[in-house]
Amino acid sequence: MEAGVSEGTGMSGDTGAERAARRDRAVRAAVEQGLLGPGTPIVGLLDVTGIRESAAALRSAFEAVTAPGTPVLHAFAVKASPLVPVLRLLHEAGIGAEVASPGELALARAAGVPAGRTVLDSPAKTPDELREALSLGIALNADNPQELERLDALVTGGTSASPLGIRVNPQVGGGSIEALSTATATSKFGVALRDEGAREWVVRAYLDRPWLTRLHAHTGSQGIPLALMAEGVRQTYALAEEINERAGRSQVDTLDIGGGLPVNFASEETTPTYAEYARVLSETVPGLFDGRYGLVTEFGRSLLAKHGTVVARVEYAKSAGGRPVAVTHAGVQVATRTVYAPGAWPLRIAAYDGKGLPRTGPDVVQDVAGPACFAGDLLAVGRAMPLLEQGDYAAALDTGAYYFAHHYAYNSLARPAVYGFVADEGGSVSFATVREAQRVEEIVAEAGGAYADALTVAVRRGDSGRS
Repeated sequence: MEAGVSEGTGMSGDTGAERAARRDRAVRAAVEQGLLGPGTPIVGLLDVTGIRESAAALRSAFEAVTAPGTPVLHAFAVKASPLVPVLRLLHEAGIGAEVASPGELALARAAGVPAGRTVLDSPAKTPDELREALSLGIALNADNPQELERLDALVTGGTSASPLGIRVNPQVGGGSIEALSTATATSKFGVALRDEGAREWVVRAYLDRPWLTRLHAHTGSQGIPLALMAEGVRQTYALAEEINERAGRSQVDTLDIGGGLPVNFASEETTPTYAEYARVLSETVPGLFDGRYGLVTEFGRSLLAKHGTVVARVEYAKSAGGRPVAVTHAGVQVATRTVYAPGAWPLRIAAYDGKGLPRTGPDVVQDVAGPACFAGDLLAVGRAMPLLEQGDYAAALDTGAYYFAHHYAYNSLARPAVYGFVADEGGSVSFATVREAQRVEEIVAEAGGAYADALTVAVRRGDSGRS
């Protein structure tokens, strides 16, 4: 295994077939190189070539519809993949960082993302977080009137090195996944524009504060159609136009339109594409791209999802009620949303044999189960695919976003290692460590191992406070 991966080929358009072929070579190489096996039964794999392709596709899609010279920042939503090497790769591919916590900001800084290419969005920023962002010159969007009052006290002299704005909720409605819909009537995010008096309050907030120069809305997410996303942007643009008209100048100079492009989890096809979304936006909000406004985007899932795979060894193959069950090492700890909400987050599963080769044979209806001790820990139920046998591998596809981020420590199951890979046309595959597997000693330490006697000693002493 090499210490790093590099790619000397240019970026031609990537296809689902090419991506699947690279994935197949990577799974086989992971077995051959010992990254997968009886002692290492689960890993995450990231396709470096595919990630670069996505970044290039995003940039070119907006360049095609934007007036020359328009400042555009594509900021990756760090929550989708909070891994420093991923953020560094995206930074080198021309993508900044959108952060929503002190931890995510620290990750972006560790990856070398400059403050000028970083945006802070969070509904619960503390005074210390606001001060840090302002001291670094990081752009931020106030979520609500109380946060804006805090900024009033922190912005001295009526100027700020940080680009500042307000997040608004155009309340255009939700999509098919309620928990991810950010533009509903009662969403917790931003200032709800259709609430009584809210729009006028926003306009007045800008007129009273010349240092507010950005306007932000995020209406997209998984399950949101492109037309609804574009409508949210259109209404935000209309608000910016109203603010500037009433101010008598171009006070709002940048629109942060968020991200949330949906991902197709049903096949290898990448749909919708960034180019499709950019075209919809240019048709719905033509003024957005005429050069009068700078643009910020905050895509996350769509940049990474198709380029990640969780591969897990089949520890046992059994049968229950006449249906085969493959018991693997990937379950709720890596695929929390899929396990608890399978209807909203179904995953494709690919079958590989013990050598890491695609398993062939007739489709057999079977379940693919995880290692956690509850009955619902299932990656797939009643799935027709080649029969998985003991020692085979089940690969959960399209898991490059969130599935390496949302580790769920049920049963104190360890976080798996993550490797980036490059597969060249000659069949050679090189890997680089993105994150090492969590060690048992680290699990114990996180679980208070250094304080094993804390409660029993306190009980014997009758202490009620901390020592």
